[in-house]
Amino acid sequence: MKSPRAVFVCQECGAQAPKWMGRCLECGAWNSLVEERVSETGTAFPSGGNRYLQIGTPGSAKLYADVDTTNAVRLSTGIDELDRVLGGGVVPGSLVLLGGEPGIGKSTLLLQAAAHFARQVGPVLYASGEESEHQIKSRGDRLGVGAAPLYLLAETCIERILEEIGRLKPALVVIDSVQTVFSMKFQSAPGSIGQVREAATQFLFAAKGQNVPTVLVGHVTKDGSLAGPKVLEHVVDTVLYFEGERHHAHRVVRAVKNRFGAVSELGVFEMTGAGLRPVPNPSRLFLSERASGTPGSAVLCCVEGSRPILVEVQALVSTSTYGNARRMAIGIDQNRLSLLLAVLEKRAGLSLAGDDVYVNVAGGMNVEEPAADLGVVAAVASSVRSRGLSPSTAMFGEVGLTGEIRGIPQARLRVREAVRMGFTRIVLPAANADPEDPALGGGDNGPAELVGVRTVAEALDELIA
Repeated sequence: MKSPRAVFVCQECGAQAPKWMGRCLECGAWNSLVEERVSETGTAFPSGGNRYLQIGTPGSAKLYADVDTTNAVRLSTGIDELDRVLGGGVVPGSLVLLGGEPGIGKSTLLLQAAAHFARQVGPVLYASGEESEHQIKSRGDRLGVGAAPLYLLAETCIERILEEIGRLKPALVVIDSVQTVFSMKFQSAPGSIGQVREAATQFLFAAKGQNVPTVLVGHVTKDGSLAGPKVLEHVVDTVLYFEGERHHAHRVVRAVKNRFGAVSELGVFEMTGAGLRPVPNPSRLFLSERASGTPGSAVLCCVEGSRPILVEVQALVSTSTYGNARRMAIGIDQNRLSLLLAVLEKRAGLSLAGDDVYVNVAGGMNVEEPAADLGVVAAVASSVRSRGLSPSTAMFGEVGLTGEIRGIPQARLRVREAVRMGFTRIVLPAANADPEDPALGGGDNGPAELVGVRTVAEALDELIA
């Protein structure tokens, strides 16, 4: 029997080197090479076959029209907001990766979903490498799990987890988390590049081979990205990020990759004493504490995935007491704010060079789409002029460097949501204000006044009379 072979693996990119070096030659990261030992005989099955040939027996190609999709019906998790993010439910045989900050509520959400799934569909295996069965049970009692065919397994060995999957044949598998499990074929520590890659591959084979949907919990690094090799996100079918401020009650689940649904879909939850509660109307949640008519406040119509959401953009402009003016943004891109302030100075005649500018999206919501530009511009201009906007006015639109207001997609969704929430006047790009389109002029609460604008100066004249 040959002795284990030692290789040095970069923990950032997964590149291998025959000896330790201070810097990875592939990605340039410093002090990222960690020694891992791989057994030459541990990489193959006793029969001599490759361990990566276990999805199924080789077969011939099938005609597209002959492929049976009756077993690919989506299965509901019992939580509407989670089903929305997944694209309508869990697809049998899919592999889902859920990442988020520590303590954000990943285990709580999955335990609630596992209990609902077990009662409605079939038995669920919840394998945890971070908690014991008693700890999971105590949290389940607080969440009101009750009687359900939910099997708990406190195990970190991949091979033993796969044995339990084969024995129980569950309808859903939850692994909490992929960074804590390890394979006996490798001598490296759990969470290393080799172990995470092996765990993701083995669970992928189990999900596809046995047609069992599997959910993996992933840790994140200090910059907010998923820990482990990038191949982890490529292997899975769906990547979900659990976001939210620790001091806010609401949480957001965002899809950044989904082979079976829309990307950038959003699900909103509220953290309560009894667990996470879905929020069917996020606009009402984000606008519940809005102060009407206050200078520096604007209502923005944004779209996350296929869902329109109204949020409040707040701005505060004050005279700088130091030599350099400060620009601070929470909820929007800092560079985007600097660009919009330059447009306001050049195209709208506002003097902001000596003022501190602070912009915040109330409620902890992060807005990344360009349609938020008009809301930010209106909030800043309102604070500079100390004049509040009309409480019944909402807006959306992209601002260009020449001061033009550019058209944006999904204008119908935004207008309908604004009208449904009681707004009677909507300022939008002139390219989206089609007076002949009945979908843009009415809703459940009656018609709305659409004000099409072409430039920043024209928009400020309409918003701040």
